[in-house]
Amino acid sequence: MGIKDSFSHSGATPAHSPVPRASVQGLRDRPHAKVLIIGGGINGVGTFRDLALQGVDVALVERGDYCQGASGASSHMIHGGIRYLENGEFRLVRESVVERNRLLRIAPHYVKPLQTTIPIFSTFSGVLSAPLRFLTHKQQGKPKERGAFLIKLGLSMYDSFSRDGGAVPRHQFRGRKRALAELPQLHPGIKYAATYFDASVHNPERLTLDVLQDGEKAGKGNGGPKSSTARASNYLALHSLGGPATQSGTTVQLRDELTGEFFDFTADVIVNTTGAWVDLTNEAMGAASAFMGGTKGSHIVLDHPVLLEACKGREIFFEHTDGRIVLIYPMGDRVLVGTTDINADMTKDAVCTDEEIDYFFNLIGHIFPDISVQRDQIVYTFSGVRPLPRHDAAQPGFVSRDYSIERRTPDAAAPGAGTAVVLSLVGGKWTTFRALAEHMANDVLAELGMERKVSTAKLAIGGGAGFPEDEAGIQKWIKAHMGTGRDADRSAVLLTRYGTRADDVIRYLDAGPDRLLRSTRELSVRELEFMARNEQIGHLIDVLVRRTSLAFRGLVTGELLVEVADVLSGPLGWDAASRAAEITYAEEVLQRFHGVTVDSLVS
Repeated sequence: MGIKDSFSHSGATPAHSPVPRASVQGLRDRPHAKVLIIGGGINGVGTFRDLALQGVDVALVERGDYCQGASGASSHMIHGGIRYLENGEFRLVRESVVERNRLLRIAPHYVKPLQTTIPIFSTFSGVLSAPLRFLTHKQQGKPKERGAFLIKLGLSMYDSFSRDGGAVPRHQFRGRKRALAELPQLHPGIKYAATYFDASVHNPERLTLDVLQDGEKAGKGNGGPKSSTARASNYLALHSLGGPATQSGTTVQLRDELTGEFFDFTADVIVNTTGAWVDLTNEAMGAASAFMGGTKGSHIVLDHPVLLEACKGREIFFEHTDGRIVLIYPMGDRVLVGTTDINADMTKDAVCTDEEIDYFFNLIGHIFPDISVQRDQIVYTFSGVRPLPRHDAAQPGFVSRDYSIERRTPDAAAPGAGTAVVLSLVGGKWTTFRALAEHMANDVLAELGMERKVSTAKLAIGGGAGFPEDEAGIQKWIKAHMGTGRDADRSAVLLTRYGTRADDVIRYLDAGPDRLLRSTRELSVRELEFMARNEQIGHLIDVLVRRTSLAFRGLVTGELLVEVADVLSGPLGWDAASRAAEITYAEEVLQRFHGVTVDSLVS
């Protein structure tokens, strides 16, 4: 059984033969790398970038699109994890705070400071139960909310971790009167409100793509794809072990998910960063494991101006009545609400259920009792499976969010599994991806007998290089990049989407006749062509969900689907049947995985 057959993906993908992909051809032309990374979420991509910068011959394959799994289903936060203090995960909190501050500096185009407020309903509640939770990692009896004393203690510790290179203000406490003056829609029964700063990432998918392209650029050779020492392709799945073990390491069979074609590839070291599917990936390679125990987390996105105004630009972060830490989070003109923490059934699709939606509505009412929410105000839902370690009897909320790297030698693998060492990533979270990638890369370098050449600690990511430092700088950039047919709003969209890499996009836009789409002012014909040629677009849905935020914000229409498919058909080689199949597939994914129904215009 191949890994593709072992677990569900995004439904039946359209069967068509697109224009040959350079990303796949580069791997087929030279079917060996010193290191093969399986999994294109942020941790796999981060490791790819780090190894490429060290001069390692590295390849990465991803069975779907980059950042399609758990990496794309996050709460869009870059945070130190204040609640991990209760689990005694002080190392993780310290690392997370340091990495949060670092990402604010090296990825300022996507990572922004986030003011966060915790409404508090009691003073000393939870003081007695907290030590038991700390020692046992279990809820003792009925949940007791954390009162002001515990939260003050936690935030003081949190601040202490930020002292080294901290870039955000210290926390503040407000009494009821001042808290309600600042946030008048809060529940009138609150006693205090604590406010501190973390960070947000509004475009996790594009940040992942930036990290990937940094890696590709680092390994770019002068002789084209064949000479590149950093090659990556999406829609390329590990299917099974390939031929017999050779002196070149382990042979695996890869399957092009867009054409159905197979080919063998060899590597000396294999890095398994497939998240919640790590065990299934190892099984497909002939060495089953039992490392993982993921939990499902769901979110909803609301078009709700009243709730948006009530948040006053802040994330509202609090403990719900069941003890679960949840959030209400303004993002542009939408509001993100999450998240659940449910043991995942890996045989089923991760989707947001009606019960979870009821839970979200209940938690909104708990904090903003005078604000009603209706289902027709939901514009998007999403779910993912956290790549947590196997936790057996531990309750999901108490499972460690730290990570480990499990090493398997050829001797531990099944006969015929090959000669490559396999490093499997267990756990990991968005905030610490750079540090995690550094750790994984160091382990790989040790296996190869190589030493680190470059640190990524201060290295700007993609379009974060030279990004304007303040609003005045942003407005100056926007004004300088206006042109024929491109007003300030359009320039602002490009800067938000690409950071300073928008310079490359604008040069492409200006190199030929262009026009905005009829269905949206946020995309043009030549920008879609740029994406198709430079960002490994495999399906129409990739543009809507991961190259733009149009689906997330509930802006996908039937007209938009048809228009984008029409433009992509040229550079991607879709005939009429393929174009229609892509539109149908996009409609199905939006409905099945995101609760979005689009009126079809396909005849």
